[in-house]
Amino acid sequence: MIRLALALFLLVVPAAAHATDAGWALLRDGGHVVLLRHAMVTGTTDPANFDIGNCATQVNLSARGKQQASKIGALFAARAAPIERILSSRYCRCLDTARTAFEAEPELFAPLDLLKGDDARKAAQIAAIMKEIRAYSGSDNLVLVTHLENIVALTGVSPREGEAVVVEPQGDGLRVLGRVTF
Repeated sequence: MIRLALALFLLVVPAAAHATDAGWALLRDGGHVVLLRHAMVTGTTDPANFDIGNCATQVNLSARGKQQASKIGALFAARAAPIERILSSRYCRCLDTARTAFEAEPELFAPLDLLKGDDARKAAQIAAIMKEIRAYSGSDNLVLVTHLENIVALTGVSPREGEAVVVEPQGDGLRVLGRVTF
C-alpha cells in the first residue's frame, strides 16, 4: 500500500513541476491574463458580521499566507514576468495578497468578489470578468486576484490557495494555458 502511494506521488510531482515551468514560460513572454487565487487564509468562511470595508470581520491571510504572497512576488520578479495591471476582489485577503506580492496598490474590481448567491448576479459577475479579460491586449501580464469559486466558474480548474492559472479567451469561455503553484 505504501509503495502504491509513493508511486502515485512520484507520478504527480513531475506533472506539477512541468505545469509550473510551462506557466512561467508564458508569463515571461507577457501579454497573458493570470487568475490568481488569494494566498493561504486563517479560516474557511467569513463570519456572520462580515463587512467588505472592515478586515476585522473577514477571513484574512494567515502568517503562511503572508509568506506565500511575498514568495509569489519574489518569483514574479526573479522569473522576469512583467505585470501591466493588477485587479483585485475587494476582500481583504485578495487585496493583501496583491499588495504583498506585487508591492503595488491593485485596482478594486467588484466582479472579482465572491460570487453572489443567485444565478443572475453570478452570471453578471462572470460576464463582467470575461469582458475585462477579452478587452485586455497589453504586452505585459494582467493579474486578477480573486477566489476559488470564481476561478472554478471561469475555467473549471480548482486552484490551491496562491496558485495562478494563465488563461486566454476561447469561444464563450476561457482556455487554460498553464498553471503556476507557489
